[in-house]
Amino acid sequence: MSTNPFQHRKSGVKLQIMAEGKPLANQPVKITQTKHEFLFGVGGFDAVEMCGGKPNGSPIDTKRKNFLEERLDKVFSVMNYATLPFYLGNYEPVEGRPDDKRTIAAAEYFRAKGVKTKGHPLVWHTVCADWLMTYSNTQILEKLRRRIERDVTCFKGLIDSWDVINEVVIMPVFDKYDNAVTRVCKELGRVSMVREVFSAARATNPGATLLLNDFDLSDKYVILIDGCLQSGIPIDVIGIQSHQHQGYWGAEITHSILERYSQFGLPLHFTENTIISGEIMPPHIVDLNDWQVDSWPTTPEGEERQAREIVELYTNLFAHPLVEAVTTWDITDGRWLKAPSGLLREDNSIKPVFSELEKKINGEWRTEAAPVTDASGGIFFEGFRGDYEIEYNGKKAAFTLSKNSGALEVELT
Repeated sequence: MSTNPFQHRKSGVKLQIMAEGKPLANQPVKITQTKHEFLFGVGGFDAVEMCGGKPNGSPIDTKRKNFLEERLDKVFSVMNYATLPFYLGNYEPVEGRPDDKRTIAAAEYFRAKGVKTKGHPLVWHTVCADWLMTYSNTQILEKLRRRIERDVTCFKGLIDSWDVINEVVIMPVFDKYDNAVTRVCKELGRVSMVREVFSAARATNPGATLLLNDFDLSDKYVILIDGCLQSGIPIDVIGIQSHQHQGYWGAEITHSILERYSQFGLPLHFTENTIISGEIMPPHIVDLNDWQVDSWPTTPEGEERQAREIVELYTNLFAHPLVEAVTTWDITDGRWLKAPSGLLREDNSIKPVFSELEKKINGEWRTEAAPVTDASGGIFFEGFRGDYEIEYNGKKAAFTLSKNSGALEVELT
């Protein structure tokens, strides 16, 4: 048995390398991984403004555009996965006027960079649209289904992964303010609510990856997932929020959460991760949104702590066979709740956490090799799963290493 904790991330393949239609015999080639199969993500919200301008459609100034482009170029030199915003209250503040053009531009930008995208969320009781509350519960549910059908159809091929419904555990008992989604969920119940929205998403894009996502990682979420699966709801991925504003979980808590949600045998995505590089939020705060501060600065000591903790977290998640993705929620400090939880500082300068993750993702967890072909042009190659490039004397060929890779023939051009 291998003692390598990441061996399950690797595959082997027999490559037959051809040049001008003939086997490339007894020659040295360079093999470089260009992209990971594992999804290393961030919240990619800045791309909406950079690519689409302001919400009213007017362009942003050149200085601001260049600033955002610099930010995104830095982060996506390492990351390969971006979450884009679909909060209904912001995406469609006026009924029938969705923010589709700006969001399409952002999704196309990421596709051009080879970055996979996910939409978040299709249904949520927070940042809900006020106009929905003018309708009956039956009408609200129908409009939510139509919203899902419209947006999943609109973005098919650009965004094929969705947080279908967010934070269902608290949804029917949410009492901070009245909203249309809580009204419907209270009437239907959690499982029926999930069934309605998942069936709409699945029917619209049968090949999409559909997530159930929550921050409540107690047994209540376990019971909800079990109830949904027992009812035949087509959940593809369990989404786990990991906002650690009140201090890093540590390896023990991380492993207990992994064990709790591994029982279902479904892929796990850590969809929203934050670890703080400044003062830790006090432990008596129950709802993180209740911590309202004028400023929340990053500190040198906090940055070193954040780097250590995130590297340990990512290492533990990368080592677990069911984890497919982990998303750091904030690209930069000062975003959600003004928290210093970013990979970059507010001025786009690189924090220690980004440098340390880059060493892992683009270094330790990336495969490069310089093998020599055999007399028949063959090579047996093993590496981390993902996309690769073979190069010989200026000629190149691409291939993808997946779990099911067996034998591949590639032609250098």
